[in-house]
Amino acid sequence: MNKMMSGWANGLLGVLIFSGSLPATRVAVMGFDPVFLTGARATIAGLLAGALLLVLKPRRPQRGDLVALLIVALGVVVGFPLLTALALEHVTSAHSIVFIGLLPLATAVFGVLRGGERPRPAFWLFSIAGSALVVGFAFSQGMTASPLGDLLMLGAIIVCGLGYAEGASLSRKIGGWQVICWALVLSLPVMLVLTMATWPARLDAPAVSAWIGLGYVSVFSMLVGFVFWYRGLAQGGTVAVGQLQLLQPFFGLALAALLLNEPVTGGMLIVTVAIVACVAGAKTFAGQKRVGKAVAAE
Repeated sequence: MNKMMSGWANGLLGVLIFSGSLPATRVAVMGFDPVFLTGARATIAGLLAGALLLVLKPRRPQRGDLVALLIVALGVVVGFPLLTALALEHVTSAHSIVFIGLLPLATAVFGVLRGGERPRPAFWLFSIAGSALVVGFAFSQGMTASPLGDLLMLGAIIVCGLGYAEGASLSRKIGGWQVICWALVLSLPVMLVLTMATWPARLDAPAVSAWIGLGYVSVFSMLVGFVFWYRGLAQGGTVAVGQLQLLQPFFGLALAALLLNEPVTGGMLIVTVAIVACVAGAKTFAGQKRVGKAVAAE
């Protein structure tokens, strides 16, 4: 398997794992405070990441990498989990998944600004068309909107796109799983304090489903998914592999229907085919050149 195909395979695994994040978060906030949930998931993932680093002993990041790691931490360890958890107090899981369709554009824009990538013009046409299909389909289903929830989700998409692009750029230097592990460890002291400060009065109060949701977002959404995702972005390019995120809303909607009994219409399948076509088109025209040279890390 060549590097590009490996990048798309790793990216798809990451997307499949991330597809369960918002439904799992929706279930978790039914039993936990959003701030506690944010701190707890980062703390659990940070402890696992620390153990992984101790066992595998990778090369430590250089001092110049700390700013990039801080951006990753603020984007995907703190910002996205907190903003989505707060948003899911106001909107449904299905409604929040709409905004995930905007992640490829956010990731691509930050990939250009931070990573020096230059896709061909046709790439942007397919990317915008795919995002428009995602948003148009979701809103055509008559989902009720909450202005506050929408603003929180929009903010979550912006900070997540920045975190994805910054992590992808750094992954080419120190490796994908190392990026998320070091970002989690860097965040651990603050998130541990936040967890203890918002500790619930009774741990037996949340339902079993809320605990399962917490477990999923802690282990898979915060750690395992990023191992595949950052490696895929580093191998195949941020703007190219990032378009796989266009499929995430539909995987997420399927899980929302399964876990939360939300209806899935036949129109979803039709639009999914169109989205796949946009992803394929974006892949075809995503040839880019990077400003500067980066050393790929395994």
